[in-house]
Amino acid sequence: MEFTIYHNPRCRKSREALEYLEEKGTEYRKVKYLEDLFDKETLGNVLKKIKLNPSEIVRKNETFWKKEYASRFLTEDQILEILVKHPRLIERPIITRSDKGVLARPLENLIDFLK
Repeated sequence: MEFTIYHNPRCRKSREALEYLEEKGTEYRKVKYLEDLFDKETLGNVLKKIKLNPSEIVRKNETFWKKEYASRFLTEDQILEILVKHPRLIERPIITRSDKGVLARPLENLIDFLK
């Protein structure tokens, strides 16, 4: 079973993870999640694989997050809906395989995951 990398080509960390997969000869499927958008069910399944809550993959330093959401009390389900609606707020890259996965930031998380 191949790996899937949820990738943003403009993100340096995401490009580093992609390069690492290529260096290791790892077969993968690339999903540019800013173009091929998540729906709530798919992102929820990815979160289960990486064993993180929606709040743990939010890019909290993004100006948009700070301005629109940071000061509000939000449930995990509400945050999931926000991430689906505004995928640029998703921390990246995320790599999955079968029923497991990892938020590959820092890259060491991916290195450990591939062992």
